[in-house]
Amino acid sequence: MNPEEFLRILDAVEPLKNNTRHSWTSTGRHESVAEHSWRLTLMAFLAKGEFPGADMEKVLHMCLIHDIGEAFTGDIPSFTKTADDEAVESARLAAWVKTLPAPLGREFAALYEEMDALETREAKIYKALDNLEAVAQHNEAPLSTWLPLEYELQLSYGGDKVAFDPWLTALKAQLNAETRAKIKAEKPAAEKA
Repeated sequence: MNPEEFLRILDAVEPLKNNTRHSWTSTGRHESVAEHSWRLTLMAFLAKGEFPGADMEKVLHMCLIHDIGEAFTGDIPSFTKTADDEAVESARLAAWVKTLPAPLGREFAALYEEMDALETREAKIYKALDNLEAVAQHNEAPLSTWLPLEYELQLSYGGDKVAFDPWLTALKAQLNAETRAKIKAEKPAAEKA
């Protein structure tokens, strides 16, 4: 890949540093898409020993690129994202992937196809961790940043994605315990009644 192509790719994904997510950080500012992707990738790296036989290098690649489409559309929270929103993001991402030099474009396309199908162990690991990173971030954010629907969503989000693996199921259970403790500790007494 020549330097011009390399820099063109970096320029295309730079908006991920600026595009914010629905999630907030522990200091009360919106999290960027890039921050979410970075920590998701770190989660996969830290957990690599929990998945013997899985191609964790592939999982790391999936985590790194999973939200690149949001460089073109911005982030739409999962609980408001429509099929039309998904279609627009997928189309813009596919158009961009076609501009990537070989063999990188083919590698990206194959990864996105595998991630979308959610059939391989690697794709399932990536998707479960993606959901759990969002839950962990919400647990770290001030309760004042939560929407009313998130009190229940925190406890259910990602539950269906972890069911295939005991370690991921245990991680989700720990996150749920932390969610319940946070709500109990931080929710005003009037709201608890």
